[in-house]
Amino acid sequence: MDIQQILFLFFGGLGIFLFGIKFMGDGLQKVAGNRLRDILDKFTSNPVMGVIAGLVVTVALQTSTGTTVLTIGLVNAGFMTLKQAIGVIMGANIGTTVTAFIIGFKIQAYALPIIAIGTFFIFFIKNKKAHNYGQVIFGFGALFYGLSLMGDAMKPLRTLQAFTDLTISMSENPILGVVIGTVFTVIVQSSSASIGLLQTLYDQGTMDIWAALPVLFGDNIGTTITAVLASIGASIAARRAALTHVIFNLIGTFIILLVLVPYTNFIIYISALLDLNRPMQIAFAHGIFNTANVLIQLPFIAILALIVTKIIPGKDSAIEYKAQHLDPMFIQQSPVIALGQAKKEVLRMSEFAEQGLLEASQYAKTNQKKHAELTVQFEDAINNLDHKITDYLILISAKSLSAKDSELHSMLMDTVRDIERVGDHMENIVELIDYKITNKVTISDQAMQDLDVMFELTISTLKQAIKALENNDIIEARSVMLKEEKIDKMERKLRKNHILRVNEGSCTGAAGIVFVDIVSNLERIGDHAVNIAEAVIGEENL
Repeated sequence: MDIQQILFLFFGGLGIFLFGIKFMGDGLQKVAGNRLRDILDKFTSNPVMGVIAGLVVTVALQTSTGTTVLTIGLVNAGFMTLKQAIGVIMGANIGTTVTAFIIGFKIQAYALPIIAIGTFFIFFIKNKKAHNYGQVIFGFGALFYGLSLMGDAMKPLRTLQAFTDLTISMSENPILGVVIGTVFTVIVQSSSASIGLLQTLYDQGTMDIWAALPVLFGDNIGTTITAVLASIGASIAARRAALTHVIFNLIGTFIILLVLVPYTNFIIYISALLDLNRPMQIAFAHGIFNTANVLIQLPFIAILALIVTKIIPGKDSAIEYKAQHLDPMFIQQSPVIALGQAKKEVLRMSEFAEQGLLEASQYAKTNQKKHAELTVQFEDAINNLDHKITDYLILISAKSLSAKDSELHSMLMDTVRDIERVGDHMENIVELIDYKITNKVTISDQAMQDLDVMFELTISTLKQAIKALENNDIIEARSVMLKEEKIDKMERKLRKNHILRVNEGSCTGAAGIVFVDIVSNLERIGDHAVNIAEAVIGEENL
């Protein structure tokens, strides 16, 4: 086999393996629906439950990085504390060992029939659920087929003296093996792929257990790099969670290297006792190591949280998704007080809309992803509160209310709907800016200045509408209606200016589409601000 065939087989196999893992994980996520996020949200009341939740979700996603990303999102959202997140990350480290156990069953010979079964489910059964299961089966088969190709590419290594010398060096110097495992995992961005390849090499007799285990521990360190890269430029919570992952795995590797000789002998003993095949020996070594690492470090979660907080100082800007004022007890005791509580929650929801629109305007100015991520998080928070407040108001409506309270009830129902639509529009703006960045669309300086002015006017109008709602201030509300007229006039003016720029050639057609759509979304946000103001004024005062 020449070098070209080896490279084609290896990289092709690696590509199919990574696709299989991703495709299977996506399929499992579709089968589970929103339950994975719910598991992380509801079952992380303490670090032990966090470990279990992290394990379950990682087994479902087939990626510890995916679990870490979900966890970071929940920490940002205020659903989860850093301590709870550390528990989930520890559980993810155990869950990720399942892939190695799957590979240990050595069913590469059945990879193609498994792919065929998955394909049948995807293409020939017109049912969404069957399609999702087909995706899981197809991904499972692709995983093994890719591994088989990589194994075929690696077979000639046994005859290379340089590789033999390298494995001997790794046996004698475990640090070298750790470095090699770390570097390779960083390159392929998947510990499952690097561990799967390690299992294949070990199975072929290319290296012994003394060389293989240090590489395995290096793979564990390398897998943290993906989370680190994902956290660059992200929030403090994201960076702390990523750093926790790194520290946790570094400490585990340091401890295991101190007892490497007895641990390796223990794995040799277990392998003989249970008559394990060679890939399964690596799987057991991986599973026992990660589980032991969690058990050792679990009691020190508070210390770990303190360390990362000291290393990455600063106030964490968590968005509190959960409703703070909607206590069902008030509905039974006093519907009037319950209405007051609902209004407080509507005002919180309004503040999220205002802050989200401000972040969207910053994204338009700077193109910095952190502003887009915050806008989406605020929009998620708005959607969550929309459901919670609406359900709460429906329960209140079952009680007998005075005419004045009924009017307030209707106003709150209408306002919640308007704020939810503001959230949709600010998300639309983010998507338009994403399109601009992805397609390298350049908006002229004059057009950006026009957008800045309209953003400022729209944010100011929304802010005033919220103030009018908070204080039930009819004068403020009337002022909002006057401002909205300015927004309408500005929208018409900016559209005309845009046409002139296109005709003069100073602005492209693609830039114009983005510009006009952003302006249109801002104008609609102005309309919803007016709706809120009109609700405050009331029909008899209009």
